[in-house]
Amino acid sequence: MTVETNHLEPQELPRPDAPGVKRKGKRSAVGKPQAGTKFVFLRNAKAITGMAILGFFVLIAIIGPWIAPYDPDAFSDQLVQPPSWEHWLGTTHLGQDVMSQLLVGTRYVMVVGFTAGIIATILAILVGVTAGYLGGWSDEGLSLLSNIFLVLPALPLIIIIAGQLDNAGMFIIAAVISLTAWAWGARVLRAQTMSHRKRDYVEASRANGESTWRIVLAEILPNLTAIIASSFVATVTFAILTQVTLAFIGVTSPTDWNWGTVLYWAQGNQALARGAWWWFIPAGLCIAAVGVALALINFGIDEFVNPRLRSTGKYARVLRKRGITARVGFTPIDRGMTHGGVGASEPGGASPSSGPLTPEPPGDTVDVTSVPTKVTAKK
Repeated sequence: MTVETNHLEPQELPRPDAPGVKRKGKRSAVGKPQAGTKFVFLRNAKAITGMAILGFFVLIAIIGPWIAPYDPDAFSDQLVQPPSWEHWLGTTHLGQDVMSQLLVGTRYVMVVGFTAGIIATILAILVGVTAGYLGGWSDEGLSLLSNIFLVLPALPLIIIIAGQLDNAGMFIIAAVISLTAWAWGARVLRAQTMSHRKRDYVEASRANGESTWRIVLAEILPNLTAIIASSFVATVTFAILTQVTLAFIGVTSPTDWNWGTVLYWAQGNQALARGAWWWFIPAGLCIAAVGVALALINFGIDEFVNPRLRSTGKYARVLRKRGITARVGFTPIDRGMTHGGVGASEPGGASPSSGPLTPEPPGDTVDVTSVPTKVTAKK
């Protein structure tokens, strides 16, 4: 039987001082939070994992050319050899060391991704925040510009522009990618800025005679930090995938080593038909690992700025002890224990109806608000 409900009644998660709930650390006598409450984002498991993976590749981008065991362009007589102690990731059809190509090519990928992300994010802030705060004809003109770039086919346009440039370096490729990647972030920032410009703290700044740019830089932008960070991460992901795609299809120079170039030479020399899995699988795994790392960081940012996800993550251990599985979009409900004064079985085994309920003393509670959901009950 399936029961559709528009809203579930809000339920309260256990108070930190409730019996059976262990707390880490202590609060000071004046009620100040413990030191561990700082840097909440860095305590998120997804964010830590993502930053650790991404940090590893950034480190490889810095020291990769120095620790590469061979020159990635050097030939040898060991043609299409599988991984060995001499060549950890095998060799190509010309005897080139695959591991050296990946180590050297990581710098190209990281530089293009982060450079394009920085340029696109700056453009998105300039266009989106300016349009959202100023309004009027400025908003109309900048919104029209954003809409034009939104409907342009990004990848074909990048292929055409990059194909017309002779020996385009990594920074030129990053600039071309950023020109087609800023519009989505600008639209989101415009909408958020429009919601902030009428709030009390902005009106108070206007009443105090603050200048427009001071209000934007000191009042509005700090409240858009999480959205800007999420937009930057998404843009870096798009830039890396686009750069690898351009190299794989041969638009960029095949002599500039990066992960896409490795795949380009592997595909052009029929590595799959030869059974040379070591030629293309490591490069594919590197691309996938960076994508996963950026996605985990984005999830961590989402959980940091979303109160529902942050509260659920904070009390995840308590919820698991009570047999509650918290999922995004669903309100966790425990029908067998007490939630903020709702009756449950007493320690002595008495049922809720066997006697009057004793209200719990007031304290800090975390309300899990109601959400539209579907409840499925099995007979």
